[in-house]
Amino acid sequence: MLKNFSSFIKLKPVFAVSFLLCCTSLLFGIWVAAIPGIKERLAFTDGSLGLSLLLAPLGALTGVFLSGRVFSRIPVGWWMVTGYILLSLIMVAQINAVNRLMFWICLYLFGINGFFNGVSVNTTINAYEKKYKRKLMSTSHALYSIGGGISTGLVPLFLAGGIRSGWQVVFMAVVICTILFFNRKHLLSHQEIIHTRSGLRFPSASVLSISFICMVVFMSEGCVADWSAIYFKEIIRAPKELLSLGYAGFAVAMTLGRLNGDNLITRIGSKTVVIAGASLAAAGFLLVVLSGALVPAIAGYIMVGLGCSCIVPVLFSASGNIPGVGAVEGYAMVTTGGLLGFLTGPSVIGFISEKANLSTGLSLLILLTAAAAFIAWQNKLLDNKKMDTAKLGYDEQLY
Repeated sequence: MLKNFSSFIKLKPVFAVSFLLCCTSLLFGIWVAAIPGIKERLAFTDGSLGLSLLLAPLGALTGVFLSGRVFSRIPVGWWMVTGYILLSLIMVAQINAVNRLMFWICLYLFGINGFFNGVSVNTTINAYEKKYKRKLMSTSHALYSIGGGISTGLVPLFLAGGIRSGWQVVFMAVVICTILFFNRKHLLSHQEIIHTRSGLRFPSASVLSISFICMVVFMSEGCVADWSAIYFKEIIRAPKELLSLGYAGFAVAMTLGRLNGDNLITRIGSKTVVIAGASLAAAGFLLVVLSGALVPAIAGYIMVGLGCSCIVPVLFSASGNIPGVGAVEGYAMVTTGGLLGFLTGPSVIGFISEKANLSTGLSLLILLTAAAAFIAWQNKLLDNKKMDTAKLGYDEQLY
C-alpha cells in the first residue's frame, strides 16, 4: 500500500488532478457535520430535510444532460480550475444559507457543479491511466476519502475552539483556492475538449443489475453522509463534538479500502470484491441499527466504508467493457443508477424516519445491500478475471 502510494505521488501531474477529489471531500466533511445545525436553524423536519436533499441529485441528473454541451466547448483543464472555485463558493453559501430558498438553490447548483467536476477530473485520470499504463483510479479516489477523514476530524477541533460551521467552510474554501492557485500549471495544461453523449438508451438486464448495485452503494454513501450525524445526535444522543465521527470512520475505512483496492481486485477478482463488499456493508448497517451505542455504531460505519470502498470502481470498469456499448454510454447508464440512489436514498430515509424513527429508516439499507450482494453473484458482466489496466473505467464522486 505505502509503496503504491509513494510511486503515485511522484507523478506530479496525476497527483495535481487527483488532489481535486480531496478538495471536494474537504468541503463535504464540513457539510456533513453542519447538517444538524442547518436542520435546526431552518426549522426542517426529517421529512422536509430529506425532500430538500433531493435537489442535489436532481442537479446532478441535470448535469448528465448538460455535460455534452459544456465539455464540447470548454477545455477540461479550464473547467477543473473554475469548477472547484465555484464549488467552494456554492458550499460557503449553502452552509451559511439564511433561508430555505437560498439553501435549495445552493443544493441544486451543488449537484450540477459536482457532476461536471467529476466528469472533468475522472476523465483526465482515465487518460493518465492509459498514458502511464498503470491503475490510478482507486488510489486517486483514496484521496477523496482522505480529505473526508481530515475535514471531519477537524470539525471537533473547530467546535472546541468556538468556530461554527459557517466559518469552518470559509476557512476550507480559502485553503482549496490556494491549492488551485499553486496547481494551476498542471491543471490548465489540459486543453482537451471532451465530447460526451447526453442521450441514454435502455440498458440490458445485466447492465440494469450493475446500475442497481451502483444505486445501492451510492444510496448507502449518501445516507451515511446526510444522516449519520443526525442519527448520532437524535438516536444515540452523542455530544455535538462527536457527531461527525460516524462519517469520519466511514471515510477512513473508504481510504484504506481504496488504497488496497487495485491489489485486492487483482488477487480475488471483481465479482468477489462486489459480493463481499456488499455483504460487509449490510452487516455494518445491521450493527449501526441494532447497537444504539456510540462505539458499535462507529464500528458499523467503518464496516460500511470498507464494504463500499472498492465496489464502484469495479462497476465502472465493467461499464467500460460492455459488449456493443461505448465506454461513455456505459458509464452514463450505470451513473444514472447511482444518481437515482442519491435521489431517492436521503428522502426515503427521511420519510420513513418521520413516520417511524431513523433506525427503521436505516434498516432499509440492510435489505438493499444484501440484495446487491445477491445480484452481483448472478451478474454475468462481473467476473473474477484479472483486470486490464488499459480498459479500466473511471469512478465518479457526485458531490
